[in-house]
Amino acid sequence: MINNKTYNNAIDTLKSLGSEHHQIATTTTGDIFKIDLSNQTLFPLFHINPVNVTTGLSSLTYNFQLFVMDAVTEKENWTEENLQSADYLSNEQEVTSSCLQVCVDIISMMRHSQWQGAGELDINEPVYFTDGEYTLEPFSERFDNLLTGFVFQVGIVVQNDFQSCTIPVANNPIGK
Repeated sequence: MINNKTYNNAIDTLKSLGSEHHQIATTTTGDIFKIDLSNQTLFPLFHINPVNVTTGLSSLTYNFQLFVMDAVTEKENWTEENLQSADYLSNEQEVTSSCLQVCVDIISMMRHSQWQGAGELDINEPVYFTDGEYTLEPFSERFDNLLTGFVFQVGIVVQNDFQSCTIPVANNPIGK
């Protein structure tokens, strides 16, 4: 029997992935317009934006837009010796590189790792998995502070047996 994984299970798994990663300070979920981008937020930030769910013959794919972002430090008195991207007198290049690595870590953990399973599960039989190729799109935005990072789409595939015997409905024919 398949242990069907719910939307809550998928969100909780991504949130756990964010909270367990040592380079992520804050993990949030929801609409992208509700991301707290104030100077009070601890960065780097990992945000999970639910997009949609698609069905297969025996699976569900939970699709998410994932954001990894961090604050850029800008100093008027920085010199070329102080930073890698001296053209902008900031550490934007370093922050962008770090955010990209966190995105790669997230993809790696969802593709093939011991973090997918719980308990005695074999890592070769993941509860959640993702495959395919990803486009990681860089961004830089000025809000209360300058933020840079990457956004990408990921589909988390889970088995689902679409069991009709346990649906909570009266045992009456529905066809008229």
